[in-house]
Amino acid sequence: MFSRRRRKARFLFGLSDILLTAIAFTAAYMSRTVLPLERHFYLSVEVRALLLGFSLLAWVGMGLWLNVYDRLEAGNPKVIVRDSFHQSLLGLTSLVIFQYTLRLDLSRPFLGLFGMYAFLLVCVFRLAASRVVIAVRQGAPNYVMVVGTGESARRLGAALEGAAKFGVRLAGFLADDPENAPETIRLGEEYKVHALADLPLLLRRQVIDEVLFAVESRKLADLEDVLVLCDEEGVRTRLMVEFFPHVNSEIYLERFGAMPLLTFSATPHDEIRLLIKRITDVVVAAIALIVLAPFMVLVAVLIRLTSPGPAIFKQVRCGLNGRRFTLYKFRSMCENAEELKERLQHLNCKSTAFKIPNDPRLTPLGRYLRKFSIDEWPQLWNVLKGDMSLVGPRPAVPAEVEQYKTWQRRRLRMRPGLTCLWALEGRDNLDFETWMKMDMEYIDNWSLALDWKILLLTIPHVLSGKGAH
Repeated sequence: MFSRRRRKARFLFGLSDILLTAIAFTAAYMSRTVLPLERHFYLSVEVRALLLGFSLLAWVGMGLWLNVYDRLEAGNPKVIVRDSFHQSLLGLTSLVIFQYTLRLDLSRPFLGLFGMYAFLLVCVFRLAASRVVIAVRQGAPNYVMVVGTGESARRLGAALEGAAKFGVRLAGFLADDPENAPETIRLGEEYKVHALADLPLLLRRQVIDEVLFAVESRKLADLEDVLVLCDEEGVRTRLMVEFFPHVNSEIYLERFGAMPLLTFSATPHDEIRLLIKRITDVVVAAIALIVLAPFMVLVAVLIRLTSPGPAIFKQVRCGLNGRRFTLYKFRSMCENAEELKERLQHLNCKSTAFKIPNDPRLTPLGRYLRKFSIDEWPQLWNVLKGDMSLVGPRPAVPAEVEQYKTWQRRRLRMRPGLTCLWALEGRDNLDFETWMKMDMEYIDNWSLALDWKILLLTIPHVLSGKGAH
């Protein structure tokens, strides 16, 4: 259904998960304390609060990661049971790893009871809630009329018919071109086509909650009086804007002072989530730099001892919206690698990017650094500065960007990252077109959960050294 309603449903189901997980945790703790087992079980208030807080984050986090909340409105019992089980299993696994890291040595019966209670409570609530939501919406139908009789209007009408279980009722069509309009339109059912001039009378005689416009863009100016009428009557209106040539954009209304602006955004624009992403970048990069500092010093010393030249390689790359910045890497090639590039161009295996299998410019130590992505560690400083993010399309050199096709330039609209989606699918083994398409896939489907998923999957992938040249 409508995206605002879906966001509301996600929020409410996430809130219910927090409450139900807290109940399950408390019930499991009380059950374990009264079980006649040999080992006495007791947690201090501080430890209990820590474990409960982590459990709430884990359960909701796994729900977001698995996109559970996006499927709950459909009310499919099999999907609800499956998703609830996977979410509870991963949430419990996270808690086990967390308590093992802190050496808390929790009671296994307690962990088992907690996982079982959480699954049962969440699953039963969702099964009941989805039916209640659908029943409530069916009991209070939302009557919608569609302006237009063309192909777009018919497709919109069919979609509204399919949303009947959510309480949507298609009340009919309004002809934007009365002379060429049919008397009725047949979809799943038959609907009467009214003259647009009859709308004032229809609003007085029957319930119409919303009016949806599915007409050609050139006709919108002629419908200003209809929009004003709906506004005066307090009837919600929506415009189907598929006639705009922005196939990748999300469309929303903003205001600059008192001036309304219809905005098209082909990249993520939620400032709150982007702020959380930036805070995560700063915190994780700072911690990683502190932890890795001794090892980075050791790597720098080894580079200087094994080959002539500086330990750090600096290169200009293209960042957010094409801003240029200096990228830092541990030097993995010979000192004059850039000078040799032209001479080795015939060995390039990519269409736009410059990649050579078994690059002869690599030093013996450099091959090892490349294989396990150790050469990328200094880019944590780029992340801390704001040039890069932990996750995002890999930063390209300006010469490559100049060769981009128009659709490929959209990858510049997202802050570049240390790791990306295609790094999980083969790294250097993938062709350039696949790189670009997977970057677009990341941008179009971006979420905080997707970032964490890529980060967590990158760790074992990098440790294995697969796909790196």
